Amino acid sequence: MGNSKEMKTAVMNRTGVFDIEMRPIPVPKDDQVLVKLDYVGICGSDSHLFAHGHIGENHVTEPMVLGHEPAGTITAVGKNVIHLTVGDRVAVEPGVPCWKCEFCRQGKYNLCPDVYFYASLPVTEGCFTEYVAHAAAFCHKLPDNVSTLEGSLIEPLAVGYHAVSQSGAHTGASAVVLGAGCIGLTVLLSLINAGIRNVTVVDIMPNRLEKAVEAGAAHIINSSECDAVAEVQRVTRGKGADFVFEAAGNETTLLQSANMLCRGGTLTLIGYTSSGLAKMNINRLIDYEITLKTAFRYRSNYPSVIQAVSDGAIPAKKLATDIFKFSEIQKGMEYAIHHKDTVIKAIIHIDSDA
Repeated sequence: MGNSKEMKTAVMNRTGVFDIEMRPIPVPKDDQVLVKLDYVGICGSDSHLFAHGHIGENHVTEPMVLGHEPAGTITAVGKNVIHLTVGDRVAVEPGVPCWKCEFCRQGKYNLCPDVYFYASLPVTEGCFTEYVAHAAAFCHKLPDNVSTLEGSLIEPLAVGYHAVSQSGAHTGASAVVLGAGCIGLTVLLSLINAGIRNVTVVDIMPNRLEKAVEAGAAHIINSSECDAVAEVQRVTRGKGADFVFEAAGNETTLLQSANMLCRGGTLTLIGYTSSGLAKMNINRLIDYEITLKTAFRYRSNYPSVIQAVSDGAIPAKKLATDIFKFSEIQKGMEYAIHHKDTVIKAIIHIDSDA
């Protein structure tokens, strides 16, 4: 860098194009730390905003920095920070809540209406940059045996972990995961971590299903080749699954989900549909007294996820399929968008010289 107080930042000034710009390195406030980023994952929301310039009714109307799955090394600390120090490697939890609303007071800070969440409109600040100044309370120290590459995977893993926690899934239960993309696989890994071994994963892409097998799925179903509901019923010997997780955001799988559950089962919704709408078999949900749960992001589980990765209970690296240098971020984003059949998680190596 020509100026040691400047950093490279990938800015989306127009849909589908990154411009590398020089911006001032932020100065951490009293309760913040400055993190030199190493790896940042590409989320589905990043690729959607990049390709389309909007998510639902939220449109990008000004220059935007994408990326909210970061990990790196602390290079400076604010004067009030006592639990972290320069040189600590951290996974950065990207949302900072207000701590004042009723949801924050209840501990449900993921429901905070005033959360400042990187690269989530209306917030246009993101992590495809070399440094971020972030609340120290939301920077989680990584153990020596957890790399910053794995640290960048904690965010999507936290989503799956939270979904499993919300569902109440327990040891000995059977489960079906609809969708074997990144979030579906994090649900699978979290189910296995929770002691649920009888997990069936449904998708239409063979490469993704192969990844599910590698990650520990007991059964896989390619729904483009068979009746997925009938196959789930066969695998569960006509009972249906105790828990179903919809992680595809697909209208077809949402309609199928109720018919995959056993009586008294639980359906947990994670995936967004493109329109926000979908048909569901309401009569089946009522007749079988199905419990309906939803999961939005995560709360208070980064330490647990990091510990599970450290212990080897959650093999995070299985998710990382494609890594691109920061200088290749345009190529990396386009690759993630156009190779959904093979890409589980594409990651940008910000500090590729480290």
